[in-house]
Amino acid sequence: MQQQRSDVDYIGRARDLAPMIAAAGDEIEKACQLPEPVVSALVEAGMFKLVVPRSIGGAELDPMTYVQVLEEIAKADGSTAWSMGQNSGCSMSAAYLEPAVAREVFGGPRGILAWGPFAPTSGRAVVVDGGYRLTGRWGFASGSRHATWLGCHVLLFEPDGTPRKNADGRQLQRTLLYPKSSAEIIDNWHVLGLRGTGSDSYAMTDLFVPQRYSFARDSLDELREPGPLFKFTSGMLYAASFSFVSLGIARGALDAFIKLATEKVPRGGQRTMAHNNVIQSEVAKADAKLLASRGFVLDSIAAIWDEAHRGKRATDEQRRRFRLASTWAINQAQEVVNSAYTMAGSGAIFDGHPLERRLRDIHAGTQQGQGRPVQFEHVGQIMLGLEADGPLFR
Repeated sequence: MQQQRSDVDYIGRARDLAPMIAAAGDEIEKACQLPEPVVSALVEAGMFKLVVPRSIGGAELDPMTYVQVLEEIAKADGSTAWSMGQNSGCSMSAAYLEPAVAREVFGGPRGILAWGPFAPTSGRAVVVDGGYRLTGRWGFASGSRHATWLGCHVLLFEPDGTPRKNADGRQLQRTLLYPKSSAEIIDNWHVLGLRGTGSDSYAMTDLFVPQRYSFARDSLDELREPGPLFKFTSGMLYAASFSFVSLGIARGALDAFIKLATEKVPRGGQRTMAHNNVIQSEVAKADAKLLASRGFVLDSIAAIWDEAHRGKRATDEQRRRFRLASTWAINQAQEVVNSAYTMAGSGAIFDGHPLERRLRDIHAGTQQGQGRPVQFEHVGQIMLGLEADGPLFR
């Protein structure tokens, strides 16, 4: 496993930021976005440039270090870490853009991009001279409230309305970027958990997007950066990001419960919860779940990282293991949070309890595609010699 060396201790920076972020948790939750002091602190610490190419001023961290940065932030607040993970996945697009455009979008201190997932019916881009005419509506743009740019993954159409296809007869898709001010922001993020991500919807009608602000996502033909980080696809980075955000939320929940257990004497009892044999066993098993899942994901990432240093993208077997590891970690994290919440008793149901928000956040996170149980089906199908019903990574 070859790790990229950096003169900056980004994991240490994340730990230093954690108390301030945790203290802002109620405000983040209420406002459904990261408050300006938190965003400014993250910007100052370089937290939105972790995987931006070094050629335009980014850290271009190795993925093993990157995910541990997210983990530290997630221990303090899930929404903040989730937003960072989404914005970071989006910033991988810098490796595919013309250098001047990449610097325009990501070069400044507030060069932050957000977008929502691809959906075939969300919109359309009509090919015109010099670019595209874009119309549509997209959702789930985590981190969009502090972003300065938006993007979307969209199917291409000819001016006469017919699909633009490649030589294989498949309709072409591109990712288009544009200033956030060009879009209508739709305030519809009223949800159970991860409220602070501000994952709004956004829309535009007949917006002209120049060709240079577009790229074919994850296409080696358009990749401009030589670093091994960019052999990872955006889907892989999201899997790495959200698995470690989930593990961080769960570790924060377990730590909070351990503190509670050493202080709380149950009604009618004489000793703290920590003396309960069942609780002792459950705490130990929760720790094992997190440590084992964490190691599985890191090992899977490291194998792909070594492959990238050989100038190649992940093998099919590496992709299978990584999908299994990341989805397993997300679900194991949910189990740990559920257990901690249940053991905490009735106090955990109240607003402001250190487990109440984490329970909602972890359940919101597992509803996202990276953690859905169908991912296990796809891995199992491959293991059984069948063709998977869907791609391991989008």
